Amino acid sequence: MITANQITGLILAGGRAQRMGGIDKGLIPFHGKPLIEAAINRLKPQVSTILINANRSITKYSHYGYPVVMDETPDFSGPLAGFSVGLKHCKTPYLLTSPCDSPLLPTDLAEKMGAALEGNDLELVFASSQEDGGKIWSQPVFCLMRSNLQESLDVFLSKGDLKIDRWFTELRSGTVVFESPLAFANVNTPEELTALEKVSQ
Repeated sequence: MITANQITGLILAGGRAQRMGGIDKGLIPFHGKPLIEAAINRLKPQVSTILINANRSITKYSHYGYPVVMDETPDFSGPLAGFSVGLKHCKTPYLLTSPCDSPLLPTDLAEKMGAALEGNDLELVFASSQEDGGKIWSQPVFCLMRSNLQESLDVFLSKGDLKIDRWFTELRSGTVVFESPLAFANVNTPEELTALEKVSQ
């Protein structure tokens, strides 16, 4: 069984947040506290330590007491750039990734994905959510991966490909379906933020 002390949590706060007017998403207030605090609080019990991937507001993010790691590829290359630097700094056998703008992420994320990874001898497991109508959506930025995938990812990125799901197809990967669509709700616009605050009183 994969336990919390074998997992490093990586919170992705490196994006540009263009739909939020370019402000730093992780620092937007949610119930009066920066969004990233909700992500940290949800992730902390599931992992041994946390890394924060950010490309600006470094001082503010470092106030949380965790290492802040910046992308090593230029131009906001998306989540895979964050994965890459996270793997480089990961000292545990597994890395669990989550974006900074999903404050209701599942409290059993690591447990369920760890069981699937180990039970099916996979290298990487990503989350999927099931909508009320039964439709399944993949949530590829929520991942549990073996920390020895650095080379595979760097080779993939060196080809100039940034598509997250294309990298998954090169690995022994699988998904775990979580039945609460709200668990992966993320905040891309001010309206979404207001709506999410209402449903998570």
